[in-house]
Amino acid sequence: MALLQNIIIEHGYISIFCFLALGIIGLPVPDEILMTTVGYFSSLGLLYFPLSLSVSVFGAMTGMLCSYALGRKFGKPLLWKYGKWIRLTTIRLEKTESWFERYGPWAICIGYYIPGFRHLTCYLAGMSAMSLRKYLLYSVLGALLWCALFISIGYFLGASVNFSDVYASVLRLFH
Repeated sequence: MALLQNIIIEHGYISIFCFLALGIIGLPVPDEILMTTVGYFSSLGLLYFPLSLSVSVFGAMTGMLCSYALGRKFGKPLLWKYGKWIRLTTIRLEKTESWFERYGPWAICIGYYIPGFRHLTCYLAGMSAMSLRKYLLYSVLGALLWCALFISIGYFLGASVNFSDVYASVLRLFH
């Protein structure tokens, strides 16, 4: 946690952008903690809230567009070749595609709030050949709401939470 804070303080907005882009692609970046830390630093005046929100949304969208492109280009061929190893048959793949055609846009928007699922929805959107325009509409909406929520949490609860010991501070909030 302290390393994340130091990197943000030292490199500023570019680190927020890079961390979010890489985290959405699937690298193990604690996205929610990152966003609340950004909100906390905004409450201290170290970062400017509107710029932090904009950079966060652009970082998330960059990661989502990369994941979408990877899913579109490599997704189905990889699943056809290696899907049997994870018990993904052609029938299961067809069911997944039909589910995603029906619920995919909302899954993209709501998927931000479920760690792990947010990464999967991007690849699935690309694999199912969802139109880029439709994908952008729902992913921008989801990114904006998700970033605004977690940055706001960090901004308004920042004074109550000691970010060097997040777990102990959060427990103290409920006692």
